[in-house]
Amino acid sequence: MRKLVLQMGISIDGYVSGGPGEDIGGGGPQHPDVVARIMDWISRAGAHAMGRVTYEEMSGFWPTSTDEYAAPMNEIPKVVFSKTLTRADWATTTIARGDLADEVAKLKNEPGGDVIVYGGYTLAQALTSADLVDEYRLVARPVALGSGEPMFKDLPVGRRLDLVEATPYPDGTVITVYRKPS
Repeated sequence: MRKLVLQMGISIDGYVSGGPGEDIGGGGPQHPDVVARIMDWISRAGAHAMGRVTYEEMSGFWPTSTDEYAAPMNEIPKVVFSKTLTRADWATTTIARGDLADEVAKLKNEPGGDVIVYGGYTLAQALTSADLVDEYRLVARPVALGSGEPMFKDLPVGRRLDLVEATPYPDGTVITVYRKPS
């Protein structure tokens, strides 16, 4: 059974989305070692998953991009979680319209590599609240937003996660990987 992995950029003060004009990217390019780590993850994914807003942003960018992330983003199957999206024109994309837990269970039972979820924050909050995430890959950029949307919101109960990796990079980025306890 494959894992559901939530891979998100996050500010050092814990926000995955800020207000207008606030960027988790930290205002600069990612260090080549950060790019290599993320590229390894996305290239080995069995599917890329996202919410509608993130899908609309990504589908408007990746199909014509020459960025090094473009090939795996375009070639690997994608799933967009949406009750309102009527069609998905980005190649290899399907729409998951059913109950979130049921749709995630179906994805996990399919063969192949892990399912990487990129967000947005509404989907991230729904997945974390329902305890559907097996692994969290957090790319913390050296920026504090002061307000915005947290990844963990309205949890019914607290969660204990095991730290699997914590790697600092020269540009100030820190990648942490957490998993549900075995």
